[in-house]
Amino acid sequence: MKTACSIAPRHIGARHATALETVSVTVKEEFAPLFEQALLTVCNTVGIFEEDDEQIFWRLEGVKERGHKDEELEAALDLARALSGTEAILTRCETEAEGWLARTQEAFPPQEIGRSFCIRGTHLHDEVSRNRLTITLDAGIAFGSGEHGSTRGCLRALEKIAYRNPRKILDMGCGSGILAMAAAKLLKRPVLAVDIEPWSVRVAASNARLNHIGPLLDCRFGNGWHTEAVRKKAPYDLVFANILARPLCRMARSLALSVSPGGTVILAGLLQTQANMVIQAHRRQGLVLEEILTEGPWATLIIRKPHNL
Repeated sequence: MKTACSIAPRHIGARHATALETVSVTVKEEFAPLFEQALLTVCNTVGIFEEDDEQIFWRLEGVKERGHKDEELEAALDLARALSGTEAILTRCETEAEGWLARTQEAFPPQEIGRSFCIRGTHLHDEVSRNRLTITLDAGIAFGSGEHGSTRGCLRALEKIAYRNPRKILDMGCGSGILAMAAAKLLKRPVLAVDIEPWSVRVAASNARLNHIGPLLDCRFGNGWHTEAVRKKAPYDLVFANILARPLCRMARSLALSVSPGGTVILAGLLQTQANMVIQAHRRQGLVLEEILTEGPWATLIIRKPHNL
């Protein structure tokens, strides 16, 4: 049974002229983020699938151009194997581009999240719900968007803190721009969306135009808190960081210095088993945990900067 899919904004679709292949590894739940990142170094999309009812083993499946950066992929997998202390055998199979896109669309039904949001693909033609804020994405560039527990958790967290009416908003590691667009639509505020991957920046900007909120999203390529635009616009009333547990820990000090007193931080991209590590890293910077939201094995943290800090 399919449980989650990572947002993978690099474009690939039915008009792709190069042969594709699907690569996959099966690992224990706690090692899934490591191998997900390894596959994303060269894959255009990565999906996560349950292998058993107890969610002990997960299969991570990526799509890439056949033969593209094979040495880089093996190096990334070797690093993940070394860090996890586990052996994960890579399997490959040929994938037809048209078949991949059809499968992607089939795996991307409308996603109603929380009380406010609906994420849907451009391939869907039924009537849009008037009771929800709809975010439209091209299934060919956002495989499984909205199904990942981290994305869903962040959207639920946004609903919970929207009453604070944050004015200056940052989406750090924006991916395809779902969180930035959700904040812009719900709060009717401009959002700075930053990513270290140039494809993500271009796709986020494209998605903003597709959703008719292009002027509200300032999409920038940059290296985290070192990005000039991020430094200039600080401090922020609301920060999203849907990344990974260890990078979140490393960035805790920079984050704390860039949040307004009383500001809110929504952290995700971590398993429930990693939550305490991330919480402690931010507590050391004076930030306070307000709530933990869970979606399957994933955790989303709502953190606040005290007014007197």
